[in-house]
Amino acid sequence: MGVSFSSVINEAETYLKTIIAPQATELDRDSNALKIALKEMGDRALLALRIPQSWGGLQCNEATFHRFQMLIARYSGALAFLQTQHQSAGNLIANSDNKSLKQNYLPFMGSGKILVGVGFSQLRRQGEPLMKATPVALGYRLDGEVPWITGFGFFQDFIIGATLPNGDAVYGIVPFEECDRIQLSAPMELTAMKSTNTVNAKIDGWLLARDRILTIKPAGAIEQQDLKNVLYHSFFALGCARAGLDIVEINYHRKKLLFLKHAFDSLDRELTRCGQAIFEALESNLQPFETKLQLRAKAINLAGRCTQAAVTASSGAANSLQHPAQRVYREALMFTVFGQTTAVMQATLEQLLCEKT
Repeated sequence: MGVSFSSVINEAETYLKTIIAPQATELDRDSNALKIALKEMGDRALLALRIPQSWGGLQCNEATFHRFQMLIARYSGALAFLQTQHQSAGNLIANSDNKSLKQNYLPFMGSGKILVGVGFSQLRRQGEPLMKATPVALGYRLDGEVPWITGFGFFQDFIIGATLPNGDAVYGIVPFEECDRIQLSAPMELTAMKSTNTVNAKIDGWLLARDRILTIKPAGAIEQQDLKNVLYHSFFALGCARAGLDIVEINYHRKKLLFLKHAFDSLDRELTRCGQAIFEALESNLQPFETKLQLRAKAINLAGRCTQAAVTASSGAANSLQHPAQRVYREALMFTVFGQTTAVMQATLEQLLCEKT
């Protein structure tokens, strides 16, 4: 029997709105509370949305998955950021040719019995590779640094990306724990989503055995994937922008100031148009990269403006760490740079410079 994608979204929204939203501030700051929320997602089989049903996932289509990502970012940036690491890992394993790893991981990822993170953003960096893989008899020797891995204390393993001598990249699964070959930093002092426990890893001579390898991709593959998926991170920004407008609307009903209603209506129309354009661009897949890039930058721009509107509408109370406007404003910062490439950076800044005064 097939999955009803509309029911997935409806049930997820009910859960997020009634259970997650009231504790969003706590989830942003408390790793234990966030761990419970992640477990609840597993209890609801929401942690393997793109994994095939034959492997225990829901096998949602792309549109449903993106709507879910937008929805969860609306109610908790921290939970959105944490769970998407695991969802990405599941997708990578599902698309691997390593049948043994599929059997050992995929059936248990939707429920959260096995949780996996990712650590391969370093492959995007120019110059000398931060993480190198050297061929040895039993696989590859890994040496170097992984600057960003989210989910320490949540995930048992993570997918690492390392550069081979010929420029290709090997992806494999390594344990997400400190040992004699893997040294982890303390969780970083992040402005937003500190509870997700993002760390740095230094790896010295770890053997990535052949049976732990997911795939080897040609040099430049991650850049090509970034071009293809330039809109994918937009949904976090769109959800964050909607969270900001939720706060503006609450303040309008509380303060009865007509200019708050005007601000809400204007930004709401702009956000709705942007979201529709992004979904249409993904569905048709005919838009050129430059058009998609501008839509991505527009979503980021709206996250910043809508959350600043939330701060403004909330007055001085927004300066409290306990206030939701404070949280979503910081989440907009995070979603501005999440998955950022040089092209996205440039387009984001151009959007700011082109704003009317």
